[in-house]
Amino acid sequence: MRKPRCKELKSRPRSWTYYVHRATFKFESTDEDKRKKLCEGIFKVLVKDVPTTCQVSCLEVLRILSRDKKVLVPVTTKENMQILLRLAKLSDLDDSLEKVSEFPVIVESLKCLCNIVFNSQMAQQLSLELNLAAKLCNLLRKCKDRKFINDIKCFDLRLLFLLSLLHTDIRSQLRYELQGLPLLTQILESAFSIKWTDEYESAIDHNGPPLSPQETDCAIEALKALFNVTVDSWKVHKESDSHQFRVMAAVLRHCLLIVGPSEDKTEELHSNAVNLLSNVPVSCLDVLICPLTHEETSQEATTLDELASDKTAEKETVLKNNTMVYNGMNMEAIHVLLSFMEKRIDKGSSYREGLTPVLSLLTECSRAHRNIRKFLKDQVLPPLRDVTNRPEVGSTVRNKLVRLMTHVDLGVKQIAAEFLFVLCKERVDSLLKYTGYGNAAGLLAARGLLAGGRGDNWYSEDEDTDTEEYKNAKPNINLITGHLEEPMPNPIDEMTEEQKEYEAMKLVNMLDKLSREELLKPMGLKPDGTITPLEEALNQYSVIEETSSDTD
Repeated sequence: MRKPRCKELKSRPRSWTYYVHRATFKFESTDEDKRKKLCEGIFKVLVKDVPTTCQVSCLEVLRILSRDKKVLVPVTTKENMQILLRLAKLSDLDDSLEKVSEFPVIVESLKCLCNIVFNSQMAQQLSLELNLAAKLCNLLRKCKDRKFINDIKCFDLRLLFLLSLLHTDIRSQLRYELQGLPLLTQILESAFSIKWTDEYESAIDHNGPPLSPQETDCAIEALKALFNVTVDSWKVHKESDSHQFRVMAAVLRHCLLIVGPSEDKTEELHSNAVNLLSNVPVSCLDVLICPLTHEETSQEATTLDELASDKTAEKETVLKNNTMVYNGMNMEAIHVLLSFMEKRIDKGSSYREGLTPVLSLLTECSRAHRNIRKFLKDQVLPPLRDVTNRPEVGSTVRNKLVRLMTHVDLGVKQIAAEFLFVLCKERVDSLLKYTGYGNAAGLLAARGLLAGGRGDNWYSEDEDTDTEEYKNAKPNINLITGHLEEPMPNPIDEMTEEQKEYEAMKLVNMLDKLSREELLKPMGLKPDGTITPLEEALNQYSVIEETSSDTD
């Protein structure tokens, strides 16, 4: 088949080579020299003043060839990079974005740059030398308030994400010199078409249309770039930055309350929002919840009066006009995070990458913000009524989290246990009530709380109220398994004293044998609550007793 010439491409939307090789990602080593010559030839064409259709076709072929790292070695030069920057409107010239006919060239040039920067270390170094990050930010400012150029913004943001991923120095440049945080936040505002009703509150239209695929892709790329820019923010956070972080958190709250064009895109959007929220200083996350307006408060009071007349009704969670309300606060965003967490648990795979970020976020929110913790406690650990089943058996969120407390992945089980511990205000007795001692033993051992007590953080002193069903069943609950068990007959009740002594000595001898063969190591608790070999624990207690005796 004959390859079409550039002049013929006016009637062809795509080049012949593009259609044949658009899905090619692996290349034959025998044709390597030919591909290098083709790349060199393409740059010789692009440097000339050729028709737009010819430029697009050349760039499409170059994008495919740039997937091969070996081909890029001889063609990745400063001159060639500058050619692509000029075509992508990233040169130092004050080029405007008025000519719509140039948009395909800009988009294809940005796609080529993404591939080249990702696959070539030389291109990454040249990007620093050419100050590519600053040029990308300038192009974003030109696109900021413009419609119908989402493709340009999307690939500009993708290239910015790649640069900030591959070079830590660029993160600092974006954060401080280029004012990347407010710029990228404004890009998100534009993608979501946010209308502010208060300083940190936006109008949410639950019946509005979903985001378009282009807006969703643009938002996802902006979220990923923002993640790199703010990845160390919790270390260097200053009070002067609080406002900007709160604005970003408010935008992310809006992001959690909207949907994309499909369920998969919505999950990807929310996943990137969760990752970014993990970088926000925890003191700024209070904007995820907001007080109800006077009208909403009146509606909530009416609903609560209908639900119950007791004094505790004001703290019940209610759903009014599609709004999750708790104790006078709008909890929609937190409820979305909780639902997102449960979906990730139900997937049953990739817990470390998919689940730990949202669990960690909810844990820190609960530790720092009382209303969030109380709402999550109400949703995850409601008052116990039925204790006939083990805590890990069932389909509730509590059951799923308790199962994770014994997961094979150490990081997953630690963060799941920590989340439940914080919801229990770091009180051991409260945690054991919901999980059983067996499931909580790992956390308690790590925290030195096997003997009971509470964690180091301070929480309000409001008491948990047990249900009548739990109070009646409590004497018969097995503390290890955490569920109600029927009284079992004591096997030694019918033994004589001689039989009891014989069985006791038999057990002692078996344990001694296991210990001497180092198959089992007796352990004890040190005074600080941590586990240590039994001999060492006894020695420490002896020293304490001697010291106390000397003092007396």
